[in-house]
Amino acid sequence: MALRVLVIGGYGNFGSIVCRHLAVMPGVELVISGRDPHKLQRKVDELRPLSGRVCEGWCGDAMGTEFKSVLIKMSIQLVIHTGGPFQGQSYAVAESCIDAGVNYCDLADCRTFVSGIGVLDARSKQAGVAILSGCSSVPTLSAAIIDQQRYRFTRIDSIEHGISSSAKMPGLSTVEGVLAYAGKPIKQLKHGQVHEVLGWQDLTLRKMQHLGTRMLANVDVPDIDIFASRYGAHTLSFKAGAGLKLGGVANYLLAQAMRKGMVRDHAPWAARLHRWGLWFERFGDGKSAMYIDVQGLGVEGKPLSMTAQLTALNDKGPEIPSCAAVALAAKIAQGYSPEPGARACVGEITVDEYMSAINDPDNLSLSVHFSDEQG
Repeated sequence: MALRVLVIGGYGNFGSIVCRHLAVMPGVELVISGRDPHKLQRKVDELRPLSGRVCEGWCGDAMGTEFKSVLIKMSIQLVIHTGGPFQGQSYAVAESCIDAGVNYCDLADCRTFVSGIGVLDARSKQAGVAILSGCSSVPTLSAAIIDQQRYRFTRIDSIEHGISSSAKMPGLSTVEGVLAYAGKPIKQLKHGQVHEVLGWQDLTLRKMQHLGTRMLANVDVPDIDIFASRYGAHTLSFKAGAGLKLGGVANYLLAQAMRKGMVRDHAPWAARLHRWGLWFERFGDGKSAMYIDVQGLGVEGKPLSMTAQLTALNDKGPEIPSCAAVALAAKIAQGYSPEPGARACVGEITVDEYMSAINDPDNLSLSVHFSDEQG
């Protein structure tokens, strides 16, 4: 029996990628949802020839009270929620899934949204469904990369990681989400103590394999809350940046204006920066990467450092946050049953399962390097 998957926001930036993969996945029946009937129909018509199967659509508000009955009527077994921004969003979709007895995952990278999903834990366990938040680059993939090499460490002291995107712009909702904390305090961890930094401040340059030098700044992610307990790290930080340095400077200046009260609402400026970014994306190199630096002690008790980098070429960067959900859907379609409960989506898929879901070795590659105190 095929797994019936409904993708919320299926014609959006990330949702389109998820749907493209699921439309051709064996053992999956795809239902695309959205609130715009014209965009929805165009996406359904676009995917039907690819899959050779009937691709269904449902037009409506997944945040509404009728969503529970829709899930039951359409016999949905898994919901993938891509409809950001998740900053300030309620758990209405996840609650409808619990009431309908349907497994759920989302692509949220909002720290408060992912970290707070546990409020639904008791209800989801009682209903026997899994509510998995943050099924994206962070924290799902970042944790999977560390988990794969965890056996090499007897102790992990620090994890510093980040993402450098290509110049290709994501959707407006994504830009609005990541700029929501511009100039606002972000809690990180430094030597075991809570350490506050400001969003999109502290510009730094990092030399990255295949990408050259990229500009990065402070960004808030759920990993900071998760990795302290999962790995026992005492120092945790995360940075991100646009593919063009000009974008990093623009985000920095907006954060400064927000901090000083010169700008009070980030949304209009997010829309402006999105428009400008669309114009400038032609000057990008199409390369993106996620990097992870881990420091600790190896199995012989000596200092050990790991640097991992997942690199995407030819503007394939959006595949990285999108395909964790694709890998999860593939695993469930093959018989995997996630443990009931509401939690951050870590430990559900492996790096190999993730890379297999994307299946694009020409454009996506993972490199991992180690060094001990001898060099």
